[in-house]
Amino acid sequence: MTARELHLTDPVFVPPTSYNALERAALALIRDPRDLPFVWLTLQMTFVLLPTAAFLFWPGNFRWWMAPLYWALLFGVFFDRYILMLHNTSHRPLFKRQYNGLKFYIPWVLGPLCGETPETYYIHHITMHHAEGNLPRDLSSTMKYQRDSALDFFRYWSDFFFLAMFRLGGYQLGKKRARLVLWLLVGELSFYALVAVGFAFAPAPTLTVFIVPFLLCRFLMMAGNWGQHAFIDGSDPGNSLKSSITCINVRYNRRAFNDGYHISHHLQANRHWTEHPAELLQNRAKYVAAEAIVFEGIDFFQVWFLLMTKNWKSLASHFVDLGETPRSEQQIIALLQSRVQRLDVTRPEMLAAVPA
Repeated sequence: MTARELHLTDPVFVPPTSYNALERAALALIRDPRDLPFVWLTLQMTFVLLPTAAFLFWPGNFRWWMAPLYWALLFGVFFDRYILMLHNTSHRPLFKRQYNGLKFYIPWVLGPLCGETPETYYIHHITMHHAEGNLPRDLSSTMKYQRDSALDFFRYWSDFFFLAMFRLGGYQLGKKRARLVLWLLVGELSFYALVAVGFAFAPAPTLTVFIVPFLLCRFLMMAGNWGQHAFIDGSDPGNSLKSSITCINVRYNRRAFNDGYHISHHLQANRHWTEHPAELLQNRAKYVAAEAIVFEGIDFFQVWFLLMTKNWKSLASHFVDLGETPRSEQQIIALLQSRVQRLDVTRPEMLAAVPA
């Protein structure tokens, strides 16, 4: 039986025949023409979301019926796209070296509107998560949890929400990165000071614009990371093909810059987001050999939800069988269930594992 042919509909870069004047002006600022969508998203947030938030703070303007409309704008139009723009520009600088000062605009001005405290994402994700690769020393590691358990997810989220920033500071101090600890403190405390002042003078707009997005952001970040690293082969936990998943042909990839290709991203953290579909096609044999987990038509948050509800049949129906011999539904479910079991992170081989 021949292997299933993969037809990927996720975005790739198609060079235009020419650029207009506005595009040429933007290209003069950025390093890679494939990242023009980040410029347009930044401008949209600057001229739509930022003035809308400011309007809510203008004395006498706010009414409670405006809050759900603002959240619809934020979460329906900008939130997921912003988070993945922040993700990509953290891995690959957006602006040319001579315009490097512009790099602060995305995390410091736009970030708080999406619940992101300035600098924390970079320090947590780039210098810790990718360095440790979901292994035991990764502060956001899912390994020690039963990953189809809602109770374990609550423990995971609680640990991150209440303790992760303290542990992240300790982690960076242990690596002798005092400068990163300083930036972490400056970013976190600046956001909390902004919220405190805002709440003192305009509590309702502050709750709407800053506090609710912050709470939802930290929940969604953990739900997403749980889905990305829910299926782990305990015999080879450092292998990104066996500790991450990939989601293909899903709306989320078209909105969020191919974020579904998490295996490809962990294999090469600075791989450009437009190159992920080609990587899967080129290295399919490696995915097959590792029994890599690939889903079609669902994203990480849907994976998380299906795990929380133990809906194995739905997960199996979206599973992409890349091998020559198709598995039965029971075989797929057995594979998936074998990869969500709690792992003993104190075992020497676990502590000795390195990301690959």
